[in-house]
Amino acid sequence: MTAEAQKQQTIASGDRTILPEGAKMIPVYVMGKKYMLPETLTIQKAVEYAGYQYIRACGCRGGICGACPTVWRVLGDYQLHFGLACQTVIEENMVLAQLPFFPANKATYDLEELKSVGDAIVSLYPEVMKCVGCNTCTRACPMEIDVMEYINAAMRGDVARCARVSFDCIQCGLCSARCPAQIAHYHVAQLARRLYGRFVLPQAEHLARRVEQILSGRFDQMMDEVSELPKDELRKRYVEREPEPLDSKGWEPKDKTYL
Repeated sequence: MTAEAQKQQTIASGDRTILPEGAKMIPVYVMGKKYMLPETLTIQKAVEYAGYQYIRACGCRGGICGACPTVWRVLGDYQLHFGLACQTVIEENMVLAQLPFFPANKATYDLEELKSVGDAIVSLYPEVMKCVGCNTCTRACPMEIDVMEYINAAMRGDVARCARVSFDCIQCGLCSARCPAQIAHYHVAQLARRLYGRFVLPQAEHLARRVEQILSGRFDQMMDEVSELPKDELRKRYVEREPEPLDSKGWEPKDKTYL
């Protein structure tokens, strides 16, 4: 483990003997109690520095999983602020409250039984038609996604547009937390991407052939042999493997023969 990694691990453990170099201590309120914390820490690290342990709502710690939505105020400021604890650096007089999850209503459906792709979203999530165009959802998004744009696409039945615009959604739920129409934006986005992948996006022919080969048992013996290999040999074979050949643009050649 590197020296920097050891320092961060020590800070996360709540040990106050190590501070980020040159950091000033600022007042931050966690769970209603005032703490003096290093100004360079993210909310997540600051909460741990204050002595709290994350049991849930910590996830990947890198802004990918959306598990750490946090709401805060700043003393003297009437506004509510929202963000991901792993991305947001603390500020003086921040008053923090962790949100363990967003209980937004999620529709139950069988993807294979959905007939009308264009109308499916409005049928399962009729609240999208209540959108007032306030754009608060977009302003709340930590991934800077144009949330209102993909909701408008959903209202029009444009599944492809909705899926593409919402592609980077990490399901954190901050958009829904701010919506006056109580739209479950991130569930809408997930449904749009499922519909797009199942019914709109052209299917990969080579993938279908590979699935047929797997189901026919063509690779069973090979997998059995690999499963018996020691870890060192598996690592050696992985490093020495032959990459798939690519053309000059980074795409696999169209005339490639799949074994």
